Amino acid sequence: METTATEMDALVLTETNSDFVRTSMVRPTPAAGEVLVRVKASSVNPLDLKIKSGQAPHARHPLPAILGIDVAGVVEAVGPGVTAFRPQDEVFGMTGGVGGLQGSLATFVAVDADLLALKPTNLTMREAAALPLVFITAWEGLVDRAQVQARQKVLVLGAGGVGHVAIQIARAFGAEVFAVDKAAKHSQIEELCATAIDRHQTTVEEYVKDHTCGRGFDVVYDTVGGAGIDAAFNAVSRFGHVVSCLGWGTHSLGPLSFRAASYSGVFTLLPILTGEGRAHHGTILREAKRLAEAGKITPLLDPRRFSFETIAKAYAEIDNRTANGKIVIDVGD
Repeated sequence: METTATEMDALVLTETNSDFVRTSMVRPTPAAGEVLVRVKASSVNPLDLKIKSGQAPHARHPLPAILGIDVAGVVEAVGPGVTAFRPQDEVFGMTGGVGGLQGSLATFVAVDADLLALKPTNLTMREAAALPLVFITAWEGLVDRAQVQARQKVLVLGAGGVGHVAIQIARAFGAEVFAVDKAAKHSQIEELCATAIDRHQTTVEEYVKDHTCGRGFDVVYDTVGGAGIDAAFNAVSRFGHVVSCLGWGTHSLGPLSFRAASYSGVFTLLPILTGEGRAHHGTILREAKRLAEAGKITPLLDPRRFSFETIAKAYAEIDNRTANGKIVIDVGD
């Protein structure tokens, strides 16, 4: 789509459960504290599908809107007061796509500078775009809440987007890591130097006995919700810590209480929705950059390429659970 120097190409969702409308619109101007990013890549998260279908009231994203939470791109301009970035810097972060803030399914986006960090030099734009939401979510649970330490036994329930990064963060801190998922994920888990546990073949009691001699895991990170939280409460050790990024619903606290264990919920969108704590997102992303450049964090990407023209196919792959890694949308050039 042809655009002028003051316009941008964007995908707009006008109503729930509808197709995106590709349109040319006025390019945003960075306000005080903001960075104008020329978008190179945007990844698709399950939350994007929930927003599109009207099933994410907690995201508070009124329509019409531009979706896309994660971004990687190049700084085009900076607003007043921004000193951490300058034009031509390569950056990544969570831009919006929730809370009424413009998302990354556009060729340009104005982003709160606190939400960004310099892109890891050894990652492509596509790889960098796959990291922000899942890395921040995993870090907040393991490091901020559970304070993971070396030689602890860490159990990750689900080895998907957040899970595969949580495995790598725990490993980077020197923990011994185990991950529960279906058999098809076992080779991926083992490539991340974690012990794979088949969720369909082994009960909680069995894998607690087999891998901890019945003691339980020091830290359990649930990334699947529902029955996963109940499993986590039964798998944690005495005085251990359970974390969940999908801690919704009603659950018995008995197993947790009888172990004198603690629980923390992770709601990664909170700083974007409230404006409180945004600078911490930037701090976490700088840790992502450090670990990625040290070779300790590698995002798993679906090898297929998607663009604005094939956005419907990209969303369908997530909806059908046929993606093999994070799906990334190529934007702009």
